[in-house]
Amino acid sequence: MSETLQTTDVAASDADLLAQTAIAVRAAGSALRERFGEVVRYQTREDLMRALAVNDDTALDILRPRLTSLRPDAGWVEDELDSGALPSGEWWVVDPAEGNVNHLHALPDWAVTATLVRDNQPVLTVVHLPLTGETYTALAGAGAHLDGRPLHVAPTADLGLSIVATSQARPDEDEKVVRRVGSSITAMLFDALVVRTAVPATLHLTNVAAGRIDAFWQFAGARADLLPGALLVTEAGGQISDAEGRPWTPQSESFLAATPGVHAEAVATLSR
Repeated sequence: MSETLQTTDVAASDADLLAQTAIAVRAAGSALRERFGEVVRYQTREDLMRALAVNDDTALDILRPRLTSLRPDAGWVEDELDSGALPSGEWWVVDPAEGNVNHLHALPDWAVTATLVRDNQPVLTVVHLPLTGETYTALAGAGAHLDGRPLHVAPTADLGLSIVATSQARPDEDEKVVRRVGSSITAMLFDALVVRTAVPATLHLTNVAAGRIDAFWQFAGARADLLPGALLVTEAGGQISDAEGRPWTPQSESFLAATPGVHAEAVATLSR
């Protein structure tokens, strides 16, 4: 079989896999939507962790068997706070309730995500927002889409006209990282038009891919936070790097996604 034909077969297989993954992610989102609406009260960290785990398990009970059946030999990563490189081969990187704390507080900013990583490169991703019904998808080399419509980053070429965003990577973050986050927000408040700060990261990245905002940055980070959005943004024509402008990998200590027109300015601001 020729190399061209093999490549075509793989692309077709991945496109079908993306469609099946989207079905599984939407089903998990429907289950979480049924649990949404009332603020979940908790008094201790243990109460909070139990409530978060119930949401995670609700989605995972659907996602794990369905995604495993699609790729039986793929590994499985569901800890949304994990970072760093994965072993070679295929891995499902799943966040069963991205923005889980928001869900518990009856806030609308949450999603279900699943990304297939092959030899440490994201191949396909699905991000589903159950409350709006929106499904963002990306396939490496085939573009990013929202409910089947192609996505493109904004043409903005001036950071001073840009809406930018950042997110808290994890609770109980190292003091050095927290201070770096604070100083970066201050710098962006001087240089950008509007600065948005909220969790989760993935939803900011869907907005970059959709051309609604112009840049997103984060210090520290986790695979499940950043891999889906990294693929969506690059397939929508955006540019990703670390905050210093170097190539981003899951081992990087920072992350930046931006329109090509403001990326260099954003790096300069974050590097001050």
